[in-house]
Amino acid sequence: MDGPVSIVQLIISIVLFFVMFFGIGFLLNMLLRMTWLMAVIYPIVVVFIIDKVSFLDYFFKPGTAFPALLDKFQALHVVDIAILSGGFAGAIVAGIVMIYLRKSGYRMF
Repeated sequence: MDGPVSIVQLIISIVLFFVMFFGIGFLLNMLLRMTWLMAVIYPIVVVFIIDKVSFLDYFFKPGTAFPALLDKFQALHVVDIAILSGGFAGAIVAGIVMIYLRKSGYRMF
């Protein structure tokens, strides 16, 4: 992100990413019955959010794609890391909630 970010924007963004990835993880867990799927997929989603390189470039041009990705990771600000961490926390909490619901006897989860 470029420019200053207010504390209100930061809090709303963290909560938004948490809720969004909690919901996606919860739905994936219900449909596919794979508890930690979203937590495993989340780093790939982060790469798509951060990097502007085409997905196929990682296979056909790895010499330029991976250094560009490393540069993007190094250029992240604390605000960006906090927002992305909120999304990862949402994916983890979705898995924990699914485990709890299954132990509580909810078979559809």
